This record gives sequence, C-alpha cells and structure tokens, in this order.
Amino acid sequence: MAEAPIREIVIIGGGTAGWMAAATLARFVGPAARVTLVESDEIGTVGVGEATIPQIQLFNAGLGLDEDDFVRATNATFKLGIEFVGWHRPDARYIHAFGAVGRGLGLIPFHHYWLRHAQTNQPMPAVDLWQYSACAQAAAHNRFSRPNDQPGRLPSGINYAFHFDAAMYAAYLRSYAERAGITRIEGKVASVALRSEDGFIEAAVLADGRRITGDLFIDCSGFRGLLIEQALEAGYDDWSHLLPCDRALAVPCESVQPLTPYTRSTARDAGWQWRIPLQHRIGNGHVYCSAFTSDDAACETLLANLDGKPLADPRPLRFTTGKRRRIWVKNCVALGLAAGFMEPLESTSIHLVQAGLARLLQLFPTRGFADADITEYNRQTDFEWTAIRDFLVLHYHANDRPGAFWRQCREMPIPDSLSARIDLFRANGRLFREHEELFAEVGWLQVLLGQGVMPNGHHPLADQLTPQELAEFMTLTKRHVDHVVGGMPDHAQFIAAHCASRLADRVLA
Repeated sequence: MAEAPIREIVIIGGGTAGWMAAATLARFVGPAARVTLVESDEIGTVGVGEATIPQIQLFNAGLGLDEDDFVRATNATFKLGIEFVGWHRPDARYIHAFGAVGRGLGLIPFHHYWLRHAQTNQPMPAVDLWQYSACAQAAAHNRFSRPNDQPGRLPSGINYAFHFDAAMYAAYLRSYAERAGITRIEGKVASVALRSEDGFIEAAVLADGRRITGDLFIDCSGFRGLLIEQALEAGYDDWSHLLPCDRALAVPCESVQPLTPYTRSTARDAGWQWRIPLQHRIGNGHVYCSAFTSDDAACETLLANLDGKPLADPRPLRFTTGKRRRIWVKNCVALGLAAGFMEPLESTSIHLVQAGLARLLQLFPTRGFADADITEYNRQTDFEWTAIRDFLVLHYHANDRPGAFWRQCREMPIPDSLSARIDLFRANGRLFREHEELFAEVGWLQVLLGQGVMPNGHHPLADQLTPQELAEFMTLTKRHVDHVVGGMPDHAQFIAAHCASRLADRVLA
C-alpha cells in the first residue's frame, strides 16, 4: 500500500535559503501540499551571499523568471569568473573563468595541447592559458554579452553567473512564492515539539504560543539550526583544521568605474578580501583567521582597501567551517547556514541551497519517510560538500606566500583525495571529474595552474600533431576567442541597454 503523501510543509526561517525553498516548492510541489514559511522580522539574516556560479541560471529558469527583470529587481551585474589576487604569490594573479578554455581535439582536452605547446616553447608562464578563454578575456576588458551560439558554428565558450543584492533576491523570491500561494507567518520559534513515539518533529511552537504543525520541515534558521541541531541533534563535522578562517567582516561601499564583470578575491596576511560589484554599490568583506589577526586589525585592513566610501559600518560574522553530520534527519531537511558553512571563496553558498532543493525534489518523501531515501540524500550531500571543501583547501594549500598564516596552510596535512588529485595533475596534467561533483576539470585546471602547480608532462596523444599543426591549432583557437570578445559591448553598457535598475542610473550613466 502506498504511503500517505506530504500535505503540509513548514519552512522555518526566511532569507535567501528560506525563500529559495518556498519558491521552489511553490513551483514544483504546487497545490499538492500547503507550504508555510515562518520568519521573524526581529531576526536579521547574514546576507553576504551576493556572488553566484552559473548553475543559478538553471534555478531561475526552472522558476520561469525573466532574466532581465530579475537582474533589474536585484541590482545585479553579470559575472564571468573569480579573479584571485596574490594567492599563489603576493605579485601573482589569475582568474577562475567560467565557460570553456580552448576546445578539445580528438580524445583529449585542450589543456594537454597547451601543455605541449608551453613545454616546447619555454619560457611560457601559466597565465598564457587564459588567452584561450573567452570569459577570461572578456573579464579582462570589462565586456559582457550573453552567448549567441548557433548550430553549425563554433560555440562562444561563454558562461556566466550573477552578483546580486541577497536581500533583494530574497524579497524577489518572496513575491514570487506568495503569488503562488505560499503562506508567510510572522513569528519567532520558541521551542520545537517532537512526537513521543518516533522523535519526529510535530510542530514549531512560536513565542506567542501558536503551534505550526507539518509533515515535512525545512530548517533555514541559520547557524542556530533550531530544528536540525537543537531539536534533532544532527551533529556537526568541524573542518576548521583544513579551512582555518573563522570570522568575517562585510561592508558595502560606493561604486566606481569600470563596472567589472567578475568577483575579486585578494589574499591578505591572515585570510582574504572579497569584492563584488553590484549596479548600485560594491559588496566587500574580509574573511580571516582570528588566531593570526585581531578583529580590529582585520577591520582596518578591510576599510583601507575599499574602492569607494563605505556605506555602513562593517558587520561581523563568526563561524566554524563544516557541515551537519546529517543534513536530513527524520522529517527535517536543513538548508543554507542551518546545513553548514564554507567560506564564499568560490561562491558556493547559494548553489548549495539550490543543490539541496534539487536533491529533495528527486527524493521527495511520503509521510513514511523511507530510511533509504534519507540515507541516499545524506550520502549525495556529503559527497558534494566534501568535494567543494577539497577545492577550497587547494587554494590555501598550494601557496608560496610569506607569513605565519600562509605557512601553516601550506604545511597542513590535506585530505588524501586532494593529495592524489594534485599528484595526478603534477605528473602529466591529468584531471578527472568524480561522479557529479560541482567543479569540473576546467575549474580544477585553472586553480591548480593559478596556484603554481605545473605538470611535468602531458598526454602523449597530444604529440600526434606536428609542430606546424599544433601552432596552427593554437592560433585558430585564440583567434576564435578574440573574435567572440571583440563583438561584446562594455559590461556597463550592456546592463544600461537591457536591465538597469533605478538605483543604478547614476552609476551606469
């Protein structure tokens, strides 16, 4: 006999995670289940997740959002990648660009031909790789346009994400969700009632005594984890021995020109600083390790390195990098900060909410809550979080910077999975994507090279081209990139023509 379907879904907490969940459930679960979101205006949200990765396009498209309208409503800009300044050495910089880098030929990816070309044309710095990336070259020239790929023609190699105001995005999704029938309840959760027979959540009890009952609960309550941790004791995997930064400061500042189509991450003495350009302001922050610098010194570093006048006082954030040991427990799934936290070095925070929702829809339960479904959800989630963790650790570990903090990062033991990947790449430039991990080979390639990990060899099949054929292939590949980028307008001009917000009129003029 089929189990009874889910009829009541309760989301605890708003912010980006809560309203992403509400909008998703409104769109895909629809009238089959009633969805209620509980949040309190008295409780602020962290709201630093303003940079995204290209998968956000899929999320927005799945909701049926008009992209220009979304960009306009959230003061968004376009993002072609993340520039890393000073991460390998103080004088070095590179970009983790989205989209393609070159194009494969035969059975092997482009970078093996580039490696052969580089290894036989010494000296050639690793930075030369990015002349074969349309996104990297467009970012370098502050240009942007959406790809206009057509059948029978070489693809542009362009892919993109967004920078947006996280509070405005949450408000935009709230409007979407409420139009679709989501009920919002203003209130603060005072306690959680568990069923005596099985320990499942029966109701969230608000401070005024109201009981919000449900079949399935989504915990978006932030670091507190009101349901997943305080009520259900999911446990927490602490990764601070691998990612030692434990504090951050966030502050907006006035905009400056040009309007850059990329995020910037700049290494500092005890951490790093982000720069996220929006249409109406620039979002900035300093992620740092409190064991190597004081809060006052970190604040001074942040404010001394802004492009424009600060628009508010720096807002502090304390965290322990890691994740809940189980992100789905009984009838509760955690999203956002309630699930865990990894610093926004590669802009993965919003994606992890998106991925958690996609996984929930794939394994959407009945009121029987099959243990096998919950186990599979947690297995897939563990794999994704761990793979992202390793990618972030690479940035810290492969460095040649001075200073005690960076020396500790360079010398710290790293996971065997990451060590094996570095060794494989260092030998002959080989990269393999494990299952459906978030970052594909082209992402690992750029960060490995950017952090100074150079292969000793390349795939032997790349030697099948004659030197003349190889030179011609590399020339044609670069010519295609130059053609694509040459036809793109200035980033600010593109926004002004298609999706400028009212708040950006002065900035984009």
